[in-house]
Amino acid sequence: QVQLVESGGGLVQAGGSLRLSCAASGSIFTLNGMAWYRQAPGKQRELVAIIGSDGSTNYADSVKGRFTISRDNAKNSLDLQMNSLKPEDTAVYYCKSFRPPSPWGQGTQVTVSS
Repeated sequence: QVQLVESGGGLVQAGGSLRLSCAASGSIFTLNGMAWYRQAPGKQRELVAIIGSDGSTNYADSVKGRFTISRDNAKNSLDLQMNSLKPEDTAVYYCKSFRPPSPWGQGTQVTVSS
């Protein structure tokens, strides 16, 4: 079973930055399609960003231009660079593998204060 562990969350002021990491068991090169999701209290879990095995990326409109998803091959991890953070970005952030599918982890909390 593919296991992913998120880290890097914390408390930051609006306009600040955070970098999230998702550590993978096994080789990240075997994962065909990975993504970051987030879920705020009272809201559905939403897709934030996707990266394909070919390096192609796509982003939710709400984060486009502010967030960047990438693979860190040296660390065998999936990263999410978050800049110009807004209070509405406050949520628990999760990483996910599509093929093979990964179970949901505990995520990492991101809190943005005004």
